[in-house]
Amino acid sequence: MRYSVVIPMRDEEGNVEPMWREVTDVMRVLGEPYELIFVDDGSADRTYERLVSLYERDAHVHVLRLSRNFGQTAALMAGFDFAEGEIVIAMDGDLQYDPRDIPRLVQKLREGYDLVSGWRWKRSDAWLTRRLPSRVANWLAAQLSGVPLKDFGSTFKAYRREAIARIRLYGEQHRFIPALISQWCDRLVEIPVTVRPRRWGRSKYGLSRTLRVAFDLVTLAFLLRYLAHPVRLFGSWGAIALLVGLGLDGYLLEEKVLRHVSIMEAHGPLFLLSILFALTGLQLISLGLIGEIISRTYYESQRKPIYSIREVCSRRNRGRPGEGETTEQARRLA
Repeated sequence: MRYSVVIPMRDEEGNVEPMWREVTDVMRVLGEPYELIFVDDGSADRTYERLVSLYERDAHVHVLRLSRNFGQTAALMAGFDFAEGEIVIAMDGDLQYDPRDIPRLVQKLREGYDLVSGWRWKRSDAWLTRRLPSRVANWLAAQLSGVPLKDFGSTFKAYRREAIARIRLYGEQHRFIPALISQWCDRLVEIPVTVRPRRWGRSKYGLSRTLRVAFDLVTLAFLLRYLAHPVRLFGSWGAIALLVGLGLDGYLLEEKVLRHVSIMEAHGPLFLLSILFALTGLQLISLGLIGEIISRTYYESQRKPIYSIREVCSRRNRGRPGEGETTEQARRLA
């Protein structure tokens, strides 16, 4: 399989048919084997039924139905895990991205890049609630990760399979895939893509996600810098606190031994502060060591998915969930 196109959808029944038609037209022009993986992220409308209709008509279509709404990160991860293509392309299912930009992404991969990200250079979203928070988040993500992208939040990306297979996504980390991939690959590039007005339905995003993005940025900074060696973060601050505490204790010891000063009467608060600094330092260092142990466990543990698939419509037969299924006999996963 050459190409896998992963398209998460939630309550997009009006976009299912035109999305499939536009993407199919583009993939046929590329002229190589492809598959379309639609992931229904707990839709409350008839999105799944319409996707099943596509599956019945088009052998290139696979449909994953999550057991509930897990969010876009989990939906993308489900699609990535299911994909078999050498090149994996991801895009939203609301038709705001133009599928005709897919060949441009693919062409950049052929030039040797591991990831090509679409840059929404001309957006029509509300400035205060969408574009301004996005610019701030993108600037912070670029500074924290060292990856000079202008649009981390764009879902429209093309990946080499070996690049996307290296990462596991949690929370809402799909926005920071380039930063996570940069730990193993440095051949990343960004190209401008067309963004169109939404034709059907309404946006799932708003100002309320800004706080979540802020917490995600903090998590991103920790993952990139200290995940493998958390003791470097906690140990550094712990060492500083411990040295301050020991320094104060040394001063108080000098006062006691050389000048015969009553420590509790003359320097009671300072004495308590020195103990506080010393204990805090020891606790931070211990926390760093515990983090090192947890980090090792994390790297050596089995992978645990962040999603649950209710049904799979696929013609594959490769010994995995959805093996040999038809529409009428889609299995419920245990």
